[in-house]
Order: sequence, then structure tokens, then C-alpha cells
Amino acid sequence: MIPCDRRYALVHEWLTPLATGGSELVVREMVTQLDRWLPEPVALHALIDFESSNSESYLYGRAIGHTFLQRFPGAIRGVQRYLPLWPLAIEQLDLRAYDIILSSSHAVAKGALVAAHQLHVCYCHAPMRYAWDLTHDYLAGSRSGRGPIGWLTRYLLHRLRLWDVLAANRVDFFAANSRTTANRIWRCYRRRAEVIYPPVQVDRFPLQTTKDDYYLCVTRLVPYKRVDLIVEAFNQLGLPLMVIGGGPMLESLREQAGANVQLLGEQPDAVVAQAMAQARAFVYAAFEDFGIAPVEAQACGTPVIAFAQGGTGETVRDCRQDPKTGTGLLFEQQTSEAIAAAVTVFEDYRSRLSAEAIHRHAQSFSPNVFRDRYFGFVNWCWQEFQRDRQTPTEFFR
Repeated sequence: MIPCDRRYALVHEWLTPLATGGSELVVREMVTQLDRWLPEPVALHALIDFESSNSESYLYGRAIGHTFLQRFPGAIRGVQRYLPLWPLAIEQLDLRAYDIILSSSHAVAKGALVAAHQLHVCYCHAPMRYAWDLTHDYLAGSRSGRGPIGWLTRYLLHRLRLWDVLAANRVDFFAANSRTTANRIWRCYRRRAEVIYPPVQVDRFPLQTTKDDYYLCVTRLVPYKRVDLIVEAFNQLGLPLMVIGGGPMLESLREQAGANVQLLGEQPDAVVAQAMAQARAFVYAAFEDFGIAPVEAQACGTPVIAFAQGGTGETVRDCRQDPKTGTGLLFEQQTSEAIAAAVTVFEDYRSRLSAEAIHRHAQSFSPNVFRDRYFGFVNWCWQEFQRDRQTPTEFFR
């Protein structure tokens, strides 16, 4: 149980109807639990807020602090265009009235200004990837990475990295959404992080033990998800593949796909859940910090064939190590050949996999597990913070 006699603020990057990813699900769990425990609703702050005016949002009508970016043109659809102003903006949030600052950060939320008497615990989804490990990918794939503008972009990213390290030093304790992210936090900031996996709504995906013959991929169709490799692998294998998701690569993938590959575009949640439950296996080729969809598939008792690096390397148990507890199969390289080889090996192992065991494994990522671990960590941080403030240094003893 957290100390409920303290005032809390929760800081996130942005709250908009278009932001519905994993970090927003974490924020929702945090808000829901804090509102249950605290005598008054937790104070929310963000760079921009368009959820308090969204009648379909759980945050509708709530008082949410925001920054000057709220008034900038097009902020609701693309606050990313104002990236150089993010550090300045987040530092304008006035958090002086609170004892405990909780941030949910994949960019600048951790950079909010706090005082010496305030505890700051950051749940980090990833260090700012376009400023760190994806810098060269970002520059190579963007018009702003070429010519004279490219040099200005490089300079701005350099300054952003310097600020990002400075901002990390404002955090008292870090939690990370995976070991992969914890390693990145150490690489970028030289800070240790407690690994607390994010909540996955596993109850939305009921166990189904009988499976159909098709393989499934559900994801946004953007380059780093590497759906093109999955399609190429199944073109070679000739096995049935269903791809659900929208994005800029949809048309090019349709041109690439053979007759055995179906690209269904965006689909309702109910259709996605049913497809996951009935699939022979779920195929995933992205390097993710965590990766929610593979865990959702496992909640259905559906095995997962996934890239061994990143979050999926942590959430999927390779059946070659132990078929009784295995939940899928991992491949080591992001190539169509590696995916095709993994599917072929999986065909030899799939009869030995237990849908019930796969389902049980997915329960370890449930919201209840997240709440217990995260708020237990916050309580521990508060105790450590109080102890350190009351303990004199060795020099003056």
C-alpha cells in the first residue's frame, strides 16, 4: 500500500484520443488505482491534453494540467512536430504542491522539475528512441535528415540527448517495462531500473484450445515492425497467413503478398480477439521494448513465433528449451529466412505445446500483477527516500 496521506502528481507526455498505445494503458491503470486509494483524484499533467474534453474518454471532465503546446496549431494530431520545444514545455509544469511525482515516460515526462523534498519515481517505457538508438534510422528515413536541414536536425538531436541525460538525473528511482528497457536506461543514463512488466488486459482474450490452420500477425504496418519479412517468409512457405492492422505499408504489402496471405487492414477488437484465439500461431518480427500483442495471443493459449531480441525474448518461452512450459519459438535474426525456418521447426513442436500452459504464463502479465509490483515499488521508494533524507552523511557523523 502506498502512503495515502501524501499528495500525488502523475506526469505523462500527451493525452489525446489518438494515443492509445501501451504507455497510455499503463497511465490508465495508475490513475484507476490511485483514484481508489487517495482521498482526492490524482493530479494529472501532460504536454497536451485533449482527453478531458473527449466525451468517450475515462478522463472526460477531469482537470488536467498542460503546457503552452496545447495552443499550438495541429498539436492534437502531431505534437511531434514541436519536438525541439518539448524540454522547455515539460519544465513549465508547476508541481510544487505535491509530495510524490510519478512519471510515465517514453520521451520527456521524466524531465519535469521537482524540488529536493519531492520524490520522483519514473516508469520508463523507453529512453527517447529517436534521440538515441534509432537516431540514424530516423535521419535516413526522413527528409529532415538530408541536406542543410539534416545538419540542423543532427544538432537538435545532439542537444536533446544532452538534455535527456540531465533530465534523467531529476529522477530518484526508475522502473522499466522490460529488461531490454532497463539495459537501455543503463546505457543512456547509467541508472539502474527495477523491471516491472506493464499491464496486459489478458481477460479480454479467453483461452481456446482448438486452433485453425492459419498463422496470424496483428500490428501497425510501419517499417520497424518488419511485417514485410513475415509476408516474404510465408510467400516462400505457402502456408496461410492473416495480417490485421493498418498503416502506411498496407498497400505495398498487398502488392508483395502471395495468394496464401490475407491483409485485412484495421479490424474491430472483437474480430482481433477471435482471430488470435483461433490462430495456429502468432508471428511477430519487431524489436520491441515490451510488445503487448504477443502476450495477448498467449492469453488465448496461442503459441507465438517471435524475434528473440527485445521484449518478446522475455515474454515468450522457447519450446525447444522445455516443451512442457514453452509458449512458442524464438528466432535470432530479423530475416525472412530465419522466420521461415522458425515456422518449419514450430510445425514439429506444436503438438507438444499446451494451450493451458501458454494461457497460465500470460496471467503473469495481468493488471493485478502490475498493480501489486508497481505500487509496492513506489511504497519502497518512499521509504528509502524518507530514510535517506533523515540519515546524515558519513562526514558529519
